[in-house]
Amino acid sequence: MLRRVTAHNLSDLVRDAATATPEKPALLFHGETLTWAELDARVSAAARGLQALGAAAGDRVAVHLGNTPDFAVAYFGALRAGCVALPVNTGYTADELAYVLSDSGASVVITSVGTASLVTAPTVVVTASAEWRQLLSDRTPLDSTGGGEDLAVLLYTSGTSGRPRGAMLTHRALLANLEQTSRIDPPVVTADDIVLLVLPLFHVFGLNAALGSVARHGATGVLTERFDPVETLELVRRHGVTNVVGAPPMYVAWSMLPDVGDAFSSVRLALSGAAPLPPNVLHRVLEVTGHHVFEGYGLTETAPVLTTTLMSEVAKPGSIGRPVPGVELRLLDERGAPVEEGDPGEIVVRGANLFSGYWPDHREGPDADGWFATGDVAVLDDEGDLHLVDRRRELILVSGFNVYPREIEEVLAQLEGVQEVAVLGIPHPYTGESVKALVVRAPGAELTADDVIAFAAQRLARFKCPTAVSFVDELPHGATGKVSKGRLRELSP
Repeated sequence: MLRRVTAHNLSDLVRDAATATPEKPALLFHGETLTWAELDARVSAAARGLQALGAAAGDRVAVHLGNTPDFAVAYFGALRAGCVALPVNTGYTADELAYVLSDSGASVVITSVGTASLVTAPTVVVTASAEWRQLLSDRTPLDSTGGGEDLAVLLYTSGTSGRPRGAMLTHRALLANLEQTSRIDPPVVTADDIVLLVLPLFHVFGLNAALGSVARHGATGVLTERFDPVETLELVRRHGVTNVVGAPPMYVAWSMLPDVGDAFSSVRLALSGAAPLPPNVLHRVLEVTGHHVFEGYGLTETAPVLTTTLMSEVAKPGSIGRPVPGVELRLLDERGAPVEEGDPGEIVVRGANLFSGYWPDHREGPDADGWFATGDVAVLDDEGDLHLVDRRRELILVSGFNVYPREIEEVLAQLEGVQEVAVLGIPHPYTGESVKALVVRAPGAELTADDVIAFAAQRLARFKCPTAVSFVDELPHGATGKVSKGRLRELSP
């Protein structure tokens, strides 16, 4: 059963679900059951608490939490208060976190006991503390403030400048993508579904495509803070999970477990996104579970879903399917003209789900006609299905997370003994890609690969850290003196 909604603010989805099915479980977590009525009451309390702390409409509230009910409370509470939610990667180092909080101008950070020491902000609230309990004490219903074209969420994604950039997503954009995906047949999520929420909620895929869909349809979400193949399969079995919204590394791990077929007996729909799924894994999952894994494609900037093989006649390995309802898509050549049939072209999209540009001045958003160039290159096959043939310029995709080489290169260049460094992505059977560093030692330096990896680990989130290091005599350079990235692989066996 699909539920019609008229939400103007994302937090209204929680209120609508609480009105329709107040006693229905909204979130399940470590034996705790939070009903929609209870979640809505906590969201109102969080909104009132944030306002009492001085957070005004438009202020940025950072949510630095794992996949717990507190994340949902803080996230929807910030939105109900009219604030801008800033979900933050819990794997960030102190330096990375400081940059995001400073660049966004976050006035409040909600974090956990285990990560509080990393946070510096005007106001820091630690969950499971007396202050957090006080903040949630007034559960009087509260109507939402703002919505529509107001900025709802600021999500930082790695940028070509070497520092992450904040993608500005309005209530309109996030709600639009939920409506677009709700029009897919068969439905991605219905009110009767139980959805595994294992993707990190600070990532747009977990945030909107998973948690947002649960709220949009008044379904039930099963939260888990980390992906463990055996433990998550047990959650699927115990709770009768019907929908799995995952990423390739999850399916790689599950496909190697002998009881995955039995655990998936309750599953209605298995989805994968954030990175390409190896065809052999897709076939293995189909063989042992009887389920196709439907793949999709999207970006942080598009809230996120653009295409899915659910829209195709057949879920082909290696395909990203066709656009979801309400998304227009073109393949253009370097001159901006439509490509010839069968030729690759850059994916350019238009739809109500697009972001408003990058923080804080809306730069590099959709053009005057609403079109946004993704930087990704795809080709359309004879049956009308899309296949990615190249990724964003120099982008490395590690478990669905964007990693730009320049950010890592700037960090490694600070290591004593490094004369020059370049970074590229290499295939990885579990994460899709991983980071490899090519290093030119300074004269006389006795630098080792372990030195480079350890230095990176102190300054970068784990998914950005090199897993391999090669030392070379020199790097290839172009006519302007810039490292020739196209020739790097000649040095990397």
